[in-house]
Amino acid sequence: MTTNTGTAPAAKRVEKKRHGVIYDVLSRMIREKPLATFGLAVIVVLLIIGIFASFLAPYGMNEIHLLDRLQAPSSHYLLGTDELGRDILSRLIYGARISMIIGLSATALSTVLSVFIGGISAYIGGRLDLIVQRFIDVWMAIPSFLILMTIMSMVNNKSGSVWPIIVVLGVTTGIGGSRFMRSAVISIKSNMYVSATEAIGCGPVRTMLRHIVPNIMAPIIVSFTIGVGGAIMAEASLSYLGLGVPPNVPSWGSMISLEGQKYFQQTPQLALWPGFALSIVVFGINMFGDGLRDLLDPRLRGGVGRYSMKGSTLEKLKARVDKYDRDH
Repeated sequence: MTTNTGTAPAAKRVEKKRHGVIYDVLSRMIREKPLATFGLAVIVVLLIIGIFASFLAPYGMNEIHLLDRLQAPSSHYLLGTDELGRDILSRLIYGARISMIIGLSATALSTVLSVFIGGISAYIGGRLDLIVQRFIDVWMAIPSFLILMTIMSMVNNKSGSVWPIIVVLGVTTGIGGSRFMRSAVISIKSNMYVSATEAIGCGPVRTMLRHIVPNIMAPIIVSFTIGVGGAIMAEASLSYLGLGVPPNVPSWGSMISLEGQKYFQQTPQLALWPGFALSIVVFGINMFGDGLRDLLDPRLRGGVGRYSMKGSTLEKLKARVDKYDRDH
């Protein structure tokens, strides 16, 4: 009686699933950058509060209770009330929405303008680059906040809209930020594949959109994240001086300036809570931007493009390269 001793089928190699770039960056951030992780959590909380402000706020942003003016924190008003009896917690929540809208919108406009001006200046070069850069030099020589104050004092914002301050912040910061984007485009422009695209007949617009801009997305993302904190701080500073959003719109800066400064000795929480919220948000956004820069920029220590490389692995790689050079 014969038995068939067939060979067992070879085991299939189970390949480890490769995750996307976002997953890799987030996992490295959680493991290596605790402050950046904290900043990401602050951003997520700010977005949730801003989007669902109408549901989270216990009272309306301008709901007045004159009989409860300047109340201390209690079960009815968790953070107290201002001089008109408005709930401070509710105004903080609606102020988060204003900060989120202005910060994201102004930074998005600033980033687009920076890429447009810096990209055209670097790609075309020559006399145009010289003229544009001398104009930017003059622009950056003037204090940016002085420019903001001058422009906002000339803008008649009686409608209560936040778009004038968004446009002013986006344009003023976008012109100065184009210098950073210009340097990023210049470093990409010298690569061989850009010359190849020009050789096969690709126009300047197609070359910029399909081959240059995708390769500078890392500095664009980092510049955007860091710019959000600056835009929120600039809006709060302008609102503190009375040049930002109208008084009927709750803003952390105006809350510190108007009722906070006037009644600070009687009820310190009028200025302490908006200042605390502003400090935490700006600190978190800046820490997130710094951590993201460390992870995405291959020129910084610990960042090797998409993945980090341990010191031992790098030493082994160098040893193999040296051995290959000796053998050949």
